[in-house]
Amino acid sequence: MTPLRVGVVGCGMIARKYVNGSAAFDTYDVVACADLDRAAAEAFGREHGLDVLALEDLVAAPGLDAVLNLTPPAVHAEIVRAALTAGKHVYTEKPLATSLADGAELVAEARRRGLRLGCAPDTFLGSAYEAGRAAILRGDIGEPLGATARLLVGGPDSWHPNADMFYAAGGGPMLDLAPYYLAAVASLLGPYEAATGFATTITPERTLAVGPRAGKRFPVVVPTHVAALLRLRSGSVLSLTVSFEAGQYDSMLLVHGSEGTLQLPDANAFEGAVRIRTGGGEWAELPYHSRGPRETRGIGLDEMVQSLRAGTPHRASGELGLHVLEVAMGVLRSAEEGRTVEITPLLDSARSPDPREQVSTSAGGS
Repeated sequence: MTPLRVGVVGCGMIARKYVNGSAAFDTYDVVACADLDRAAAEAFGREHGLDVLALEDLVAAPGLDAVLNLTPPAVHAEIVRAALTAGKHVYTEKPLATSLADGAELVAEARRRGLRLGCAPDTFLGSAYEAGRAAILRGDIGEPLGATARLLVGGPDSWHPNADMFYAAGGGPMLDLAPYYLAAVASLLGPYEAATGFATTITPERTLAVGPRAGKRFPVVVPTHVAALLRLRSGSVLSLTVSFEAGQYDSMLLVHGSEGTLQLPDANAFEGAVRIRTGGGEWAELPYHSRGPRETRGIGLDEMVQSLRAGTPHRASGELGLHVLEVAMGVLRSAEEGRTVEITPLLDSARSPDPREQVSTSAGGS
């Protein structure tokens, strides 16, 4: 089938990974780009052989089928809304939006228009997590009891030229880092129903370390170290810690069962070892088949296009993105109010398939 023609909005650091990775997929072609910084768009367009358009022209372009939104979180809702209004499918970086009202509106609008809305992260579609999901469904660790996850980093101010956006409203590790594991655990154990959280800001002011604005100091207005305890509808419990305060990169996920434990690799990446331990035995590696170049950012967009053609729900969906946003916001609300927050679906949950029950299409071709 003819690949979907995709325009990228936002020509920052993550855009390079998406566009380079797109060569592995035959379901879509990235053909155009736009950025509010015209010089950045021009440079990115030259580097990747893309047409460079003004933002409003790209969103409205009749020759494009879909928009890949890689803009800062604060404008996600605005860009996604404009693209849906223009009749285009959309795949957006996380978070889906920076408010629950905007997120719910976007999902409802995509449904109303019969358009596909996808949302990162898509790393849980990788072969390592598919192998872990299959092991859980086979009963390799018995009845799932819960999971323990952490993703601790030093913060993007050490490597990102515009890192201040990660410390502004809509940023912080709960909206930037936690979605990797919130989405991954939902795909393994099902959706969430309650959240309890504690949050703190250790470093109230940061300094940009790289780029043309290096040396600029800025205030931190969001929690930068968060610990959460989440109850899933299945009865399982997830313990999750995310941080911008750690002196090293530390990522881990353990899924605990009545008969064993499953260890999965960094959910902020693809591939890595999958290990299992049952009873009192030693850890053993669980083999799986890698998809090679297809283990990359963009696999969610590929899966969305394949599902569109097959007429089936896609897994890295706007509905999942909204659920993850509900949970992340619930944790922060719990930390602020000092109570457990129930996760009540904002939209008809009957139309949002349980991620465990969906079969991945990302291993196939177009």
